[in-house]
Amino acid sequence: MDIKNCVKCMKLFNYVSGPSICASCRKSIEDQFKEVRLYIRKNPKATIPEVGETCNVDTKQIRQWIREERLSFSEDSAIGIECEMCGKTIRTGRYCDGCKTQIANNLDSAYKKTEVKEDNPYDSKDTSSKMRFLNKDNM
Repeated sequence: MDIKNCVKCMKLFNYVSGPSICASCRKSIEDQFKEVRLYIRKNPKATIPEVGETCNVDTKQIRQWIREERLSFSEDSAIGIECEMCGKTIRTGRYCDGCKTQIANNLDSAYKKTEVKEDNPYDSKDTSSKMRFLNKDNM
């Protein structure tokens, strides 16, 4: 284990994995998330700044939850974020459907590229190459 300072409250804590946030700050963030999720369910037409002001949560944190796909919105909602590749407005995640397809195709084509065939000298059927001994008299 590693000992780090919490980026929120600057307390020392045993770091295991993930963001450098202590357990108490992580719990408060989860409580804020539950409050935001409940507010959005009751007010589906609310905007991100409105949700942030009402729930006392930073808009950056709300956008992070949207990018992590923890929060999602209906199609008629005014809330939207931009695709990281093309800038198109999306409801949740990091990329729009078109960019997701493009990324998947690029990865698929990179995976399917022809593999380089390694020349194995032992698979050769060439009979001209034989084992040679330098000193035949010593045998």
